[in-house]
Amino acid sequence: MFSWLTNAWRVPELRQRLLFTAGILAVYRFGSWLPAPGVSSDQISNYFNQGGGSGTILGLLSLFSGGALSRFSVFALGIMPYITASIILQLLTVVLPRLEQLQKEGESGYAKINQYTRYLTVALSAMQAVGYTYLFKRQGALEASTARVILIVLTLTAGATLLMWFGEQITKRGIGNGISLLIFASILTALPTGINAWVNGGPVEKIMFPLIALGVIVAVVFVQEGQRRIPIQYAKRMVGRRMTTGGSTYMPLRVNMAGVIPVIFAAAIMAFPPTIGSFFPQTQGFVNSYFTPNNLPYLLFQALLIVIFTYFYTAVQFNPVDQADNLRKHGGYIPGIRPGPPTAQYLDRVLTRLTLPGALYLAVIATLPSLFIVYGGFSQATAGALGGTSVLIAVGVALDTMRQMESQMMMRSYEGFLR
Repeated sequence: MFSWLTNAWRVPELRQRLLFTAGILAVYRFGSWLPAPGVSSDQISNYFNQGGGSGTILGLLSLFSGGALSRFSVFALGIMPYITASIILQLLTVVLPRLEQLQKEGESGYAKINQYTRYLTVALSAMQAVGYTYLFKRQGALEASTARVILIVLTLTAGATLLMWFGEQITKRGIGNGISLLIFASILTALPTGINAWVNGGPVEKIMFPLIALGVIVAVVFVQEGQRRIPIQYAKRMVGRRMTTGGSTYMPLRVNMAGVIPVIFAAAIMAFPPTIGSFFPQTQGFVNSYFTPNNLPYLLFQALLIVIFTYFYTAVQFNPVDQADNLRKHGGYIPGIRPGPPTAQYLDRVLTRLTLPGALYLAVIATLPSLFIVYGGFSQATAGALGGTSVLIAVGVALDTMRQMESQMMMRSYEGFLR
């Protein structure tokens, strides 16, 4: 692995992309420790340490923001407003014909949808900033006048918008998916706290948790890399004045084609009701009963959302009708299946059956930390930092990033033949 990283560092363009990504992540971590104007980070941290954040949805959001929410820093909102806006726009694409038409227009249509997503991100960021500020002020963790509250809301909204831009720049000029890498960096910051909690934990936790964490990592890698290969046969045909020889290949369908996106989507949706509830104190009983991470209703609803989003995101990424049309245009077919609609139906049936174990796997992995806390007696810090959701996102993002780096290196290896 070290030799592979050394070879990657020797490629000038790849080295520039790595340095750019590292620089953006460094700025992100600096902003996570920079408190918002007029905010006492100690008071907010004490509120979280005394039970205001531990074991609640705020604790999970603080994990995804790298602890920025527990300090109420400039980047306290994290990247969740952008993820929520992306979910809403993708759902509206199915409902509104105008957005569906834009999606079919190619790059120009996607650019317009991304613009709408940015506008919605700003609106959601402002709403969440107002909700968190009002919540902390009502709980006595924040003392601020009306003018100071407005300044805090503007700062947090600007911070979330800046993080959205950071993610887009990493995707465009760096390595990997920028949004996923920001969450990846946030999760890694909780690793020392989780290790310290594990060291100070009970004997059962010390013995069992490394084995469970290793098993989760193996399961994540096994499912993430698992795929169903659909055989494809190409017939001989005339291209210009030349006769192509045809041949055979395969179409890889991954067991978990959606990656870690459904887990992030589900976490963003589950964080929405507590934000709304912060405006209405009379709803706190309902919110605490159904939107606390360790409660059974929360776990069931989260698992259901993960399964739904897995199917939804897989359908967005892979369209059986388009794949069947592309095969027919290029003279390809699946042995034993007629080209056209029968091929699309076959691919849809295979993908539906293949997505089910991938969706259930994501749901089980995401609920493991809470199960360890409730039934295994593990500490909140250990299960949160080293548990299923954290490991799933960290390993999944690492695999995707390494896959992109590998493709970049392979492209450079074949560069000499293309000159």
